[in-house]
Amino acid sequence: MNQKPLRIAIVRLTALGDIINGTIVLQLIKKHYPKAQIEWFCEEAFAPILQEHPDLFAVHSVPIKKIKKTKDFALLKATITQLKTAGEFDKIIDMQGLIKSAVVAKFIGKNIHGFDKASAREPLAAWFYQTHSNIPYTNNVITRNIDVVAEALDFSVSDEEILNKKPCFASQQAPSFLANNRKNIALVIGASWPSKEYPKEKFIELCFALEAYNCLLIWGSEREKEMATFIAERTSNAIVTPKLSLRELTATIEHCDLTIGNDTGPTHLAWAMNRPSITLFGPTNTRMIYQTPINLACESDSPVDINKINKEDFSIKTIEVDEVAKKAKKLLGTK
Repeated sequence: MNQKPLRIAIVRLTALGDIINGTIVLQLIKKHYPKAQIEWFCEEAFAPILQEHPDLFAVHSVPIKKIKKTKDFALLKATITQLKTAGEFDKIIDMQGLIKSAVVAKFIGKNIHGFDKASAREPLAAWFYQTHSNIPYTNNVITRNIDVVAEALDFSVSDEEILNKKPCFASQQAPSFLANNRKNIALVIGASWPSKEYPKEKFIELCFALEAYNCLLIWGSEREKEMATFIAERTSNAIVTPKLSLRELTATIEHCDLTIGNDTGPTHLAWAMNRPSITLFGPTNTRMIYQTPINLACESDSPVDINKINKEDFSIKTIEVDEVAKKAKKLLGTK
C-alpha cells in the first residue's frame, strides 16, 4: 500500500536575508524525506526568490505588509481564507518565532512546531504551537533554522553536512554585464538601516585597493542607486548594475568571483550559492552568517546585544579598508 508523501509547511515570512539563510533546510528535509511535499509561506515581496525552487512544491504569498498599509479588510479576509484552505499538513514549522508568523501558522492548520517561549523572538508566539524546541535566540541563525526543522521532523544535521551543502538555489545563466577579461566582485552597498552600511567613501577606497577587478555595485532602492552612482563616478573599475529582480540578483551573485557587502540579503546569497563572500558587521555580528573557509567576516569592535540591537551604532565605519582588501585578495587567489 503506497503511503502518501509527507506534507510540510514552512512559515518564514520575512526578511530577504532570513529567507535566504533558511533555504538550506529544504535540501536537508529532502535528504531524509525524499518524497516530502514542502510548501513555503512568505511575504509576497519575497516570493519570487523561492518560486521554481526544485525542492518546493508550492510558494504561498502572504501580503501582510500590504494589508497593514492599505487597511484592506477584503484582502485580509481573502488572505485568511487562502491560508485556511491550503489543505492539511502533516507538520507546520514556524521558523520565525514572531506573533505574526505564529498566527499565519495557526490559520494554516494544526500540528505546528516552533520555538518555545524562552527562545522565540516574541515569546507569546509559542502559545500557538503544539510542540516546541528550546534553541537559544542568541545561537547562530543558520543552525537555529536547521535545528528547529530537524527537531520537528526527527532528524539530526552535522556541521559537515552544512559545510558540504548544495547551492540553495538553482543555477542560472550569467548576466551580460559581467566582465569576461577579469574577475568580478559584487559590492552590496545597502542595508535595512543606515548604521549597517559601510560608508560609500570606504567603498571608493576599496575599489581603488581592488583596482585589478571589475566591481559591480548592487542596489535595490533609489537611495542606494544614488550611493552606487556616487561611488562609480569616483572610481575607474566600478559600474552600477541595472535594477535587478530577485532572480537576476541570484544569478549575479552566483557568477561573481566574490561578494563583499553589509549584513543583508544579497550578501547572504553568496553563502547560499556556495560562492566566496566577506560580510561587514557593525551593529550586528557574525551570528547572522555561517562562516566557512570562503565565507568570511570583518567586524567592528563594538559590543552587540542581539536582543536589543543599537541602530545608532555606526561602528561599521571603523572597519579598515585594508583588512577587507587583504581578505578579498586572498579569496581571489592574489596577494
